[in-house]
Amino acid sequence: MNKKITLDISGMHCASCAVLIEKALKRVSGVVASNVNYASEKAQVEAGPEVKYDDLIKAVNGVGYKVLENALTERPEMNMPVGHDHVAMLRAEELQVLKRKLIFSIILAIPIVVLSMGRLIPGWPEMSLTVLNSVLLVLTTPILFWAGGQFFISAVKSARHLQANMDTLVAMGTGVAYLYSLIATLWPQIFVIAGKMPEVYFDTTAVIIALILLGKYLENRAKGKTNEAVKELMGLQVKIAHVKRQGQIIDLPIEQVIVGDLILVKPGEKIPVDGLIVEGLSAVDEAMITGESLPIDKKVGDMVTGATLNIMGMLIFRATQVGSGTVLAQIIKLVQEAQGSKAPIQRLADKISGIFVPMVIIIAMVSFVTWLVLGPAPVLTYALMAAVTVLIIACPCAMGLATPTAIMVGTGRGAKQGILFKDATSLENLQKVAVVVFDKTGTLTKGELQVVNYSNDEVLKIAASLEQYSEHPLAMAVVTKAKDQKINLLAAADFLAVVGYGVKAKIKNQEYILGNQALLTENNISLTEVEQSTIKQLEAQGQTVLLLAEISRRQYLGCLALADTLKSEARAAVASLLRLNIIPIMLTGDNEATAQTIAEQVGIKEWRAKVKPEDKLRIVRELKSKYQTVAMVGDGINDAPALTEATVGLAMSTGTDIAMAAASVTILHGDLNKVVEAIILSRKTMKIIKGNLFWAFIYNILGLPVAAGVLYPLGGIMLSPMLAAGAMAFSSVFVVSNSLRLRR
Repeated sequence: MNKKITLDISGMHCASCAVLIEKALKRVSGVVASNVNYASEKAQVEAGPEVKYDDLIKAVNGVGYKVLENALTERPEMNMPVGHDHVAMLRAEELQVLKRKLIFSIILAIPIVVLSMGRLIPGWPEMSLTVLNSVLLVLTTPILFWAGGQFFISAVKSARHLQANMDTLVAMGTGVAYLYSLIATLWPQIFVIAGKMPEVYFDTTAVIIALILLGKYLENRAKGKTNEAVKELMGLQVKIAHVKRQGQIIDLPIEQVIVGDLILVKPGEKIPVDGLIVEGLSAVDEAMITGESLPIDKKVGDMVTGATLNIMGMLIFRATQVGSGTVLAQIIKLVQEAQGSKAPIQRLADKISGIFVPMVIIIAMVSFVTWLVLGPAPVLTYALMAAVTVLIIACPCAMGLATPTAIMVGTGRGAKQGILFKDATSLENLQKVAVVVFDKTGTLTKGELQVVNYSNDEVLKIAASLEQYSEHPLAMAVVTKAKDQKINLLAAADFLAVVGYGVKAKIKNQEYILGNQALLTENNISLTEVEQSTIKQLEAQGQTVLLLAEISRRQYLGCLALADTLKSEARAAVASLLRLNIIPIMLTGDNEATAQTIAEQVGIKEWRAKVKPEDKLRIVRELKSKYQTVAMVGDGINDAPALTEATVGLAMSTGTDIAMAAASVTILHGDLNKVVEAIILSRKTMKIIKGNLFWAFIYNILGLPVAAGVLYPLGGIMLSPMLAAGAMAFSSVFVVSNSLRLRR
C-alpha cells in the first residue's frame, strides 16, 4: 500500500524552485507522485512502501535545497514535545537572518545612493571619481556577496541541473551591473569614451539587493500569516495531563500519556486527549474544533475530544487516542495536506513558471543586442541597463504565489469554520457545483427516532412504563420522551418482548400490550374506522405508529407516533442553496410517504425513495452527465460509493469513518449550514485566485516590454533597474496580501 509523506523544504525562492524539486522527487524509484507547493514550502509525496525517508531527503538535497525535519513527519524517532512546531521555529530563524541582511543592506545602500547622486547636489564637495568609485566598490561588495550571496548560491545550484529560477535572474542582473562597475573602477581605460570616465552602477546593485530582500522579507512574513490556522490549531493542544496511576493522580507531559490511562479533568480545564468518560457529568465546549458555541452535555459512556474545554463538573475518562491519533492531530494533518496540495487552476501557472525564466533570459539578451546595435550613445550603458532591468522585473514569484497562498488561507479559514478540505481540488471544484445531492437519514434528519405525537399523557406514561425494560430504539425513544415531559414511570411486571410485534407487561395487575396492529389483532382487539383512519394518516406522513391496549378489557387506549425529525438548520440550508442557484436533491432508502414528507418539510422538490447504495451511485453518475459538477452530502456506509463518485463528496463527521474516508470534504458536527458556507468559501477563494493570476500575468506582460525599452522612442522613457526591483517586490507582496483578505 502506498504511503503519503510530507516534507518541509527550505531554500525555495520561486515557483521554478518548486518545479525543480518536484522533478527530482519524481525521479526517486518507487515515488508515484510528488507535489511541491512554493507558498507552503512543503512537498507531498505518494510513494511505495520501499521508499525511505532518507531517499527523499537525498533527492531534495541533491538539487540544492534542504528538508526541515519536524515532529509531525514520518520520523517517529523525532520525539519532540506535542505542540512544538520545529519547522516553524526554523523558519522563524531564517526570517531573522533575512531581516539582519535587509537591515545591513539598507544601512550601506543609503550612503551608496547619497555618494552616487552627490555630484547632482549643488555645493557637494568635489571628489575624485577614482576615489569615489573605490569607496562605492568597498560599500557594495559586502551587500552583494553577503546579503545577496543566497541568490548566487541558488543560481549556481540550479545551473548545475540545467535549470533556472528567480535567483538566476537576480544573480545575473546584479552580477552583471557589479562586474561592469568593478572593471570600470579598476581598469577604467577599457571603457573610456571621448576622454570621459565610464559610469558605474554600484548604487543599482546595492538598491536592487536591498529592495529584493525587502520584498522577500515582507513576502515571507505575509506567507507566515497564511498558515495561522494550523498554528492556532496546534496552540489548542494541552501540555500537561492529570493521570491516575497506581491510585495516585500525577501530572505528566502530554507526550507521556498512553492509551488506556485514566485522566482527570477539572472544571475550566482543557481535555488533553480523546477518550471515553468513565465517571462524572459535565458540559463540554467543543467550539474550538466544531465551531459550535453551545456546550454539549457529557455523561458516562460519552466520548470527549482533546483540546475541548470542560466547563462545569469533574470528569474522569479513559484515553482512547493519543498523539497523532487524536481528532485534533488528524485535523491538523488534514489542513496541512490541503494547504500543501495544488488546485487544477495552478497547473497553468506552474507550466508558465517552468519556461518563464529561460524566456526572460532570452528577452534580456535580445534587448542587450538590440540596444547595442540600434541604441543611442553610450550604447553599452543603455544596453546594460535594459538587460539588467528585464532580468530584475521579471520575477515569477507573483505567479507562483497566486494560487497556493489563496488555497492556504481558504483551507485554513474552512478549518476554523468546521469545514475540512482534504485537498485543493475539492476547494476549487466546490464553487462550480450545480447540484447538491443529500442523503436523508443522518444528513437532513437527525438519524434517530423521536416521539412526535401521542394521544395523551396517560398513554405516554403507560407506554414508557412498559418500554423501560427494552433496549429497542423505539422503546428508548418513548422512554426519553416521557422523561423529557417529566413523567414518573410505573413499575411493570412479567415483561415480554414479542419479536416483530411489540411488548407485553403488567402494571398494577392490569395487562397491557404496545406494538403494531398485528399485535392487537392477535389479542382480539379491534379498532374503529375513525381510529384506523387516524393511524393511516400518521403512517402516510412517514411516521411509525405504536398502539397501546389493555388485554383484559380488550380496549384500545391510544397511540404514539415516532419519526426521524429534521435537523433544525435543514430548511435554512436548503433555502440558501436555492438562493445560490443550486439544485438540491434528496435520496433515501425509506418509503415514498416518508421521503415525500421530509422533502416537503425541508423545501426540496426533487427526491428519490427506496434507493439502494448502488442506486445512489448510478443517480450521481446520471446527474454528473447532465450537470457536470455534482456534490454529494452523506454520512453512512451506504453513501460511500456516491461520495466517491461525486465531483465533491461532503461527509458529516457525525457519521461513519468510511463515509469520511470516501469524501473529499468533512463537515464537523454534521451542521448542514457548513455545506453552504463551504460553497461560498470556495467561490470567494476562486475569485481571489483569478484576481491574483490576472495581476501576476498583467504585471509581467506590461512590465517586460517597458523594461526592455519599448517606450524609449516616446520621449526617452526608460525604466530604472531600481524601480524594476521595487515593482517586483510589490507584485509578490500584493498577491499574498490579496489572499489574506480571505481571513476576514
